[in-house]
Amino acid sequence: MSTAPGAALRWQTSAFGELSLEALYAALQLRQAVFVVEQNCPYQDLDDLDKEAFHMLCWRDGKLLATQRCLPPGRCYTQSAIGRIVVSPEARGLKLGRELVQRGIDFNLAQWPGSGIRIGAQAYLLDFYTGLGFVSEEDDYVEDGIPHVHMRYEGPEPVSP
Repeated sequence: MSTAPGAALRWQTSAFGELSLEALYAALQLRQAVFVVEQNCPYQDLDDLDKEAFHMLCWRDGKLLATQRCLPPGRCYTQSAIGRIVVSPEARGLKLGRELVQRGIDFNLAQWPGSGIRIGAQAYLLDFYTGLGFVSEEDDYVEDGIPHVHMRYEGPEPVSP
């Protein structure tokens, strides 16, 4: 993978039915590589929510570097949701996680204004999400053997262009 500063990132946001088979495969492959293999956590990734989500993907030179899904209110929580947030191991250190989540926040606030955003974050990432404007809602809970915490977005509304 090229990590040269001049190599352009390409961002894509698509509803499930708009994803190419190659894009869907790349997203599922990345999620499995990180969430199942790297984190040694066998779990049911395909939960039918992908079909209702908008998928945000970041590409460089034809390789998927990061992805997440944005869900409308009422699917996971009363609020809109961002989940399955993942950055490829090869792309870590490029600050893509921060940009990815910020793009998800901006998308959800624009797509579903007034609904708020809620996430189920891995507990070790609490400071990362707090730095983006999320606040913890509840005590930690364990999901698939990994400590998590529910958080809601309370940061500023995005600036209109």
